[in-house]
Parts: sequence; structure tokens; C-alpha cells
Amino acid sequence: MLLRHSPLAVCLLALFAPADALAQRQTTREALERFEEVMTGRVEDASLNAKELLPVVVVGVTPAFEESRGWFPTAAVTSLARIFGKTGLRTCEACLAPRTFVEEGRIEESSGAIGLDEVVRLDDQLRGVAAPARTAAWVDEFEDGVSVRLVDLRNGRVVLAENFDTRLKERARTEHGYTLALELDRRAKGNSLTQLFFDAVIYPNQRFALDFLDQWGDTNANLSGVTVSILDPVLGIGGAYYRVFPDALNVMVGGSVLVSIPLGIINSVGVDAGNLLGDNLVTGVLTVRLPFGRSNYGAVLSISTNGRVGLGLSLMNISFLPFIL
Repeated sequence: MLLRHSPLAVCLLALFAPADALAQRQTTREALERFEEVMTGRVEDASLNAKELLPVVVVGVTPAFEESRGWFPTAAVTSLARIFGKTGLRTCEACLAPRTFVEEGRIEESSGAIGLDEVVRLDDQLRGVAAPARTAAWVDEFEDGVSVRLVDLRNGRVVLAENFDTRLKERARTEHGYTLALELDRRAKGNSLTQLFFDAVIYPNQRFALDFLDQWGDTNANLSGVTVSILDPVLGIGGAYYRVFPDALNVMVGGSVLVSIPLGIINSVGVDAGNLLGDNLVTGVLTVRLPFGRSNYGAVLSISTNGRVGLGLSLMNISFLPFIL
């Protein structure tokens, strides 16, 4: 009675209800756009073989809000059609209605959630001469976007079960969890993780080093591998080991032992080079790296047994050498 006779209440409903509805519709529409973009990319890069999934039968499209009830089913089917093509998509309106199957001496009626075997039976009855459906699709709306599920009708394999929102936050959380699971599995197996570091020490003494390291241990705190250095020594190769201290800003402390290649060659042919190169045959280097936050960059301090000290920039876990990585 209050809403019927109060002009103020009617005005408030007219002003605010359409805005809320529009916001809700916009969130869902943008989520459907993200769904199309992600799935189209997967089809194009062959990570999802669309030909193996077709034909796709749409079993259920469920809106979650009254504001989207009128348009969401059509929009969801349209998105699926853009991904799989109109000829590879069919809808199963009978899948959501009470279902009756009549066989000789037997009548079966069902009105609950539909199973895969029932989807196959309905598809066989209604598809005519078309090819049998291979995949069943469900698209459901939720507060932040849409939830999509694709299931192979031949073996019950879940092809896709994923939530899509406007900023793909759900997808990012899923990928983070998957990456974490892979990392835990790698640690359990004791497998190493390869890293590539490049140090450019420029002041007051110069030194450039490239480290090929394996990260290992229960907490990934150990790194060891091969290092190549120029200028200190002139050209050297050797082994390196570092230890990461997570409680101290992830500072990395370690060192390397390098053999001077030019001096080693000169000595091998029996020539007395004296101090011509300014190198020792073996050089030890103490290195301290301090990462900048969570980036792949950091500051580096280098102290060598040749009496050279320098500060510079360290590029950690770099990928600018694709022919090596």
C-alpha cells in the first residue's frame, strides 16, 4: 500500500532500479565478452580442439537475477555460437522440461537434474539425421560473471569448468592455484628449476657475469650452476653457488670460483705471461644481490680476490636470450 500511494517511493524506484539492473546487465555482458575472447584464443592457438567437441548441445542456460532473465539465455547461446559456429551448436529445450521415455513395457519419467545419459537419449530422439552431439554445455550466471562447463558426452570427461568475470580474477586465481600445485609437485619430486642471471657491475670497477643456475631445495633457497665472467677476470668460466634469505628481503648471498681462460691457454703452451693480463689463474668472487620488490631486477655488490669491488644492476630470471632458454 505504501508503494502504491507514495509518489516519492515510485520516483525512487524509477530512478534507482533501472541503474542497478543496467549495472548487473553490464557485468554479465562483459563477462560473456571475456569468455568469448579467452575461448576464441584457445581455439586459435589449438590448446582447445573445437573439431573434437562439435556438435555442442546447450543443455542449460541459467540466469541468476530477475534483471537478466529475459536476455541472458539468448546472449549466452550467441556467445557459444561465435566460438563454435552456428552449424556446430544446437540447443536442448527438452533437457530442462520434465522428461518421459517410453519403451516396450516400461515408462520412465524424470524432472530433476539431467544426466549425461539422458542428454544422449534426447539428442538421439530429436536430432534427426544430424550427427550425434559430442559435448554438452552449461552456462550459468552468478554475481560477478558467468560459469561455463563443457562435458564430453562420449566419456564424461570435463573439458572445461571455469568462471569468467569482467577482469578474469577467477581465472587468475585458478591459474595461481594450478601453478602452486605444479610447484609443490616439482618440490616433492626434487626436480630443479633453471634460472638465468645477468650482472652488470659498473662502479667503481667493471665486471659482467652470466649465471646459469638450478634452483633447488625444499624451500627453493639454493642456487648453483655455471657462471661466465668478463673483465674480472678478463674472460673466465667456473662454478657458482648462492643462498636466498627470504626473511631478509630475499637477499641472495654467494660466490663463484672462476678460471681465467686466456691465462690458462697461455700457461698450457708454456709461455710465461707474467702479469700481462692483470689476472690470476683462479679468481674468487663474493656476490650479494638485493631484488627490487617482486620484480626481476635488483642491485648487486661484487668483491673479487683480484682486489676489485663494484656495484651494479642484476637482471634475474631473464629471457632476452630465447636461443638459449
